[in-house]
Amino acid sequence: MENSSQESHLRSENSVTYDSSYPIYAMAFSSFTSSLPSRRRRLAVGSFIEEFNNRVDILSFDEDTLTLKPVPNLSFEHPYPPTKLMFHPNPSASLKTNDILASSGDYLRLWDVRETSIEPLFTLSNNKTSEYCAPLTSFDWNEVEPRRIGTSSIDTTCTIWDVEKGVVETQLIAHDKEVYDIAWGEAGVFASVSADGSVRIFDLRDKEHSTIIYESPKPDTPLLRLAWNKQDLRYMATILMDNNKIVILDIRSPAMPVAELERHQASVNAIAWAPQSCRHICSAGDDGQALIWELPTVAGPNGIDPMSMYSAGAEINQIQWSAAQRDWIAIAFSNKLQLLKV
Repeated sequence: MENSSQESHLRSENSVTYDSSYPIYAMAFSSFTSSLPSRRRRLAVGSFIEEFNNRVDILSFDEDTLTLKPVPNLSFEHPYPPTKLMFHPNPSASLKTNDILASSGDYLRLWDVRETSIEPLFTLSNNKTSEYCAPLTSFDWNEVEPRRIGTSSIDTTCTIWDVEKGVVETQLIAHDKEVYDIAWGEAGVFASVSADGSVRIFDLRDKEHSTIIYESPKPDTPLLRLAWNKQDLRYMATILMDNNKIVILDIRSPAMPVAELERHQASVNAIAWAPQSCRHICSAGDDGQALIWELPTVAGPNGIDPMSMYSAGAEINQIQWSAAQRDWIAIAFSNKLQLLKV
């Protein structure tokens, strides 16, 4: 890859690595602070083992000593690999003294993360008629309305849960094919991406209609991931299956991307907007690169180069950008979780 004039390399001395005994996929940063020192945070990591028995471990990250260690007793078995993990986005508003973790796989599950143990809170299923369930591909926890979690499923639906009551608020047939990801914008507005190649926006005040704001250039090319820019809700990002570009969308001008970031050398697997900036996004892929991009106000004729890059040396499956410790990005590759200081 050609270095642009402003590109910098994230250095390995600014990284912390955790070696797991199994492949890692799902990851989440906690925002919970009440019982932990201010510069110590928790992360959850999920195994990716292609069988029923999987695990979730809670790690403690100390920013002062740059150590990342499993927390004794804070580990639990999980049915199937978790497709996503997420901590409560606004724990101070939940009036709970413990952190809450959500996971998706066969069902949506909520876990009570205590000081020395983890207890299951809910297993949420909307399937009343069969012992079998359609796997959940992803979910998103609503920051503005934390009682709401939206899930996406291979059965073409998105389900909105009221997790405080443990009941379904609504279920929508969202797409023509499997739904691969979901993201909240506002309290009652979410978007989803699908194997049908479309990005659709839904407003819970008008459940009968959705707005298609983007479709794959090649028909039926699946869209795998969706990230809504929380600092500027006009923008979202998506990635296509087996494709090296990140598509940046402006919901005010549907159909035409405002930018396409095409400097990865192989398929992109994950995207995450910076939690503190509306113009920065991180991407990672099969080329082993984690790239940070600054979106210009006007794109030049030769496309956009990343402002910084990190090479993991193996295919990166997942990234998360910490909202609580905004200088840190987590990447997962093979059986490693690595924290990068940006």
